[in-house]
Amino acid sequence: MIENKSEVLVGGVVVGIAVAFAIYVMQVSGISTAPSSYKIHASFRSAEGVTVGTDVRLSGVKIGTVTELSLDSQTYKAQSTMAINQNVLIPDDSAMTVASEGFLGGTYVEVVPGASFDYLVAGDEIVDTQGSINLIQLMMRFVSGGEDT
Repeated sequence: MIENKSEVLVGGVVVGIAVAFAIYVMQVSGISTAPSSYKIHASFRSAEGVTVGTDVRLSGVKIGTVTELSLDSQTYKAQSTMAINQNVLIPDDSAMTVASEGFLGGTYVEVVPGASFDYLVAGDEIVDTQGSINLIQLMMRFVSGGEDT
């Protein structure tokens, strides 16, 4: 009987660890997007480093994730769709930039809030965007004295 209790206890611990790991994987990969979110769109000249699941941040706080990324064959811009937490209101004159956490860090989409009292709703598009900056080109421009390469 003692062997039975220990087997059940070990089995319960293994199942608990497996469930915790599955929840962690879903949160990190962005599979479990919150049902209480709304989608907005933005197009970038360069979305280098941005992929599906990339964080969308406001003042350094994650407020959503990139859910779709595609190329517009007419404008040659990267079209993105983002799921934003329902409780976060973004002014409709806000801007979005593709930012980097540093030389070796990851990439995220930063929301620069505007001053409007009107807010974005599901399906709206942010027009004021700035794409990612290629650090290699920026350093080469600095080394060459500001001349374009």
